[in-house]
Amino acid sequence: MSISDPEGPLAGPESAAIHSADDLARVLRQLRRRDARRRGESPLTYRELAAKTGWSHSAIGLYFSGQALAPTDRFDVLVQLLGASPAEQRWLATARDRIEENRHADTGGARRARRPQAPAVVPHALPAPAPHFTGRLAELDVLTGLLGTRAVPGGTVVISAIGGTAGVGKTALALHWSHQVADRFPDGQLFVNLRGFDPDDQVVHPADAVRTLLDAMGVPARRVPATLDGQTAMYRSLLAGKRMLIVLDNARDAGQVRPLLPGVPGCLVLVTSRNLLAGLIATEGAHPLTLDLLTPSEARDLLASRLGTERTAAEPEAVDQIVTRCARLPLALAIVAAHAATNPGLRLADLADALADSRRQWAPLTADGDPAADVRSVFFWSYRTLDPDAARLFRLLGLHPGPDLTAAAAASMAGCTLPQARTWLAELTRAHLVAEHRPGRYTQHDLLRGYAAERAGAIDTEQERQAATGRMLDHYLHSAYAAERQMNTFRDPITLDPPAPGTAPEEPADNSGAKDWLGAERAVLLATVHHAAATGHDTHAWQLSWALSTYLDYQGHWHDWLAVGQAAEAAADRLADPTAQALGHRLLAICNLRLGRLEDTDRHLRRALELYRRADDLPGQGAIHLYLGDMWYEQDRHSEALDHARQALDLFRAAGHRRGQADALNFVGWCCALLGDYRQAIVHCEESLRVHRELGHGIVEATTWDSLGYAHHHLGDHAYAVECFQQALELFRRLGSRYNEALTLSRLGDTHRAAGDGDAAREVWEQALSILDDLEHPEAEDVRAKLNS
Repeated sequence: MSISDPEGPLAGPESAAIHSADDLARVLRQLRRRDARRRGESPLTYRELAAKTGWSHSAIGLYFSGQALAPTDRFDVLVQLLGASPAEQRWLATARDRIEENRHADTGGARRARRPQAPAVVPHALPAPAPHFTGRLAELDVLTGLLGTRAVPGGTVVISAIGGTAGVGKTALALHWSHQVADRFPDGQLFVNLRGFDPDDQVVHPADAVRTLLDAMGVPARRVPATLDGQTAMYRSLLAGKRMLIVLDNARDAGQVRPLLPGVPGCLVLVTSRNLLAGLIATEGAHPLTLDLLTPSEARDLLASRLGTERTAAEPEAVDQIVTRCARLPLALAIVAAHAATNPGLRLADLADALADSRRQWAPLTADGDPAADVRSVFFWSYRTLDPDAARLFRLLGLHPGPDLTAAAAASMAGCTLPQARTWLAELTRAHLVAEHRPGRYTQHDLLRGYAAERAGAIDTEQERQAATGRMLDHYLHSAYAAERQMNTFRDPITLDPPAPGTAPEEPADNSGAKDWLGAERAVLLATVHHAAATGHDTHAWQLSWALSTYLDYQGHWHDWLAVGQAAEAAADRLADPTAQALGHRLLAICNLRLGRLEDTDRHLRRALELYRRADDLPGQGAIHLYLGDMWYEQDRHSEALDHARQALDLFRAAGHRRGQADALNFVGWCCALLGDYRQAIVHCEESLRVHRELGHGIVEATTWDSLGYAHHHLGDHAYAVECFQQALELFRRLGSRYNEALTLSRLGDTHRAAGDGDAAREVWEQALSILDDLEHPEAEDVRAKLNS
């Protein structure tokens, strides 16, 4: 069927064949054009739609370009605003819901829908509050009183435990209260775990913490300044005038916290720490809130909330003994309660006796003899009830660099099957020895991870621990390498040693799966590079850094890339491996180029070129000349860029390296086009495409189509230029290279305007502006000027 009106038909669901967000976006654009014809005016711009709806114009751009599926409520408002009839609204809503259902079906409902990161994002980064939160009424009143008595809550509240006791519930209190008052902070809530007492001493540096907070606030990675001072200045500028709640968890000292404090009143900061943080109290006016152990009544209530009042009332003396032997420590009580809950036939008196035995068997883990810190015995008691295989997995988890892991990684560490790992992780979760803090991802409290590592050192041999670490490193290296090969099939591969027996690397099925896997594992992979370098696994360190480079580049995580690249370079130097050293300098050069550090770029490129020349590696030399050309291109020195492009082409031809030839041919063509020699540009770019037809798709093919579109545009062949740009867009979108997509959209708009199609030009320019605004890229102003011209 089809639905018509005097201004033009809008196809119905059967003829429109709406199966994807792109199809739906096409219909939205058709509605917008029809609405403009009805009104006799220009189509509503994204900014005009934003003003009418109150949404960000960048989000609207994503809906109209098919890059995001509008939520149901927004979609209904949008189609109604664009003049859709009631019948059209119904079948469009049905089509939208079908697309969302198909997405969930394709992923088994496990993959979360991707959300675009807009620059004006309102973050809601608080982790979920602890279940069965009990007591702390006086402390909650103090916090709420501080909020109510300060008209502008710009002070800092420090939640501190007596004697620095771990497990007393500092984080639980902070999160419980934060969720209660979240609506008082309309500009959002931020959270970062500073890991101040990490058992591996992996304390989060303030620069890393600031970057985490900037990322949560929607700042693109490429815009983050290089220095801590610059990052802190940006962070404080973004907070100025806002009402935000910031939770800084597990701080080591005042020096770690100070760079993370807002510069002006308006925001409220909660800091949890095992230390008193007297420096913040003295110099920053922080209000100290001393968090003591639970009262006996609160501790009994905690057990009752988990076990049921009927069970605790039946054995009041045993409950009191458990409360005493757990030192009224919430973490210890939770572990005991978990065991009791999973063993409903077990008497609480037996649990109390078991606690007494374990306390005598194991020396307390205390701070200055403080009995409140005696949790090690509770950990052991819970640990010794585990199935032997689950107990072994628990010990091995102490060797993992963190911050979390999947069942697949756990299976590789243990050398077992995935179903076995899941079974054992479920047992550990029930015993509160791990926490599934996100679906399918497991983490451990700092003390638990340290205790697990201690148990591994006491029970497992050095050979067994080394083998588990090797399998873990192989798992991440080979999984990341498989993801890299999905994302960048055009890149010259490197040679990996086979994974150790018992390792089961993950293998993403396609480009989309690779991006999802790398995104989920990003923090773990970064930690693994540093862990490998610190423990003498230098080959794993540099190869894993290589495998991460494409993803970190495409996503703009250049600060992370720089950090792991430096670790990889040091590892390659220790290995004295010229090939690894050359690749390390090459990757660091590209990273510095992205960050605009041209002096460092040049230094690393010259060093890499020297190493490739010593090895008589012609393809390596050719690659370096391409990057030297990129460096000159960034400085608008197109003749110098062309010279290096031609040197690269000669080297690749001498080596018979077809991938390199395709890359160099496109770059020669692009430089020729920039210098006005459009016909010579077409000759080189078409030759590059012929090579691509032999070798397959890749990012260079996309940029080659873009170069051809640019050249044909300037020769006046606008129809073919549009075809070239569309080819480039299809590939850029498939690869996830949004910045390149925006540049091509901008050039496509120029071609539409030159061909006399102003509506089409505005449409693609608005798509380009939406992307560039999301990235907060300065080239957004050029596109905005085109729209305003």
